[in-house]
Amino acid sequence: MIYLTRVEHFNAAHKLYNPDWDKAKNEEVFGKCANENWHGHNYELFVTLKGNINKETGFLFDAKKLSILIKEHVLDKLDHKNLNVEVDFLKGQICSTENLAKGIWQQLEARLTGEVQLHCIKLYETPRIYVEYFGD
Repeated sequence: MIYLTRVEHFNAAHKLYNPDWDKAKNEEVFGKCANENWHGHNYELFVTLKGNINKETGFLFDAKKLSILIKEHVLDKLDHKNLNVEVDFLKGQICSTENLAKGIWQQLEARLTGEVQLHCIKLYETPRIYVEYFGD
């Protein structure tokens, strides 16, 4: 088994807000992240695939093809967007980094074919906070 990771970057705004709670409860739980005027992050995204090396190409997966998949199905939907308002795969969810990582997984998993599998989505919200998602 071998692993291949592609690293990408995007910027996006969001707020943490539970619509079932009033403003006071949201501020109590989410603090500054519940700011009604949003806040932004410079996200770092690590997409890791796993599988066996293809004997004909020497690749696990074509890195250029992986870059295109990530751009078309993730970055174009997220970069310089308001995650709460503009991102279809986050509708109806609290826009946490955890839910964002899971949503990115769902965008990519179905588009990978052959012997390769999605292994991990690692998403840095800040240099000191990140989540990892390995699928359900």
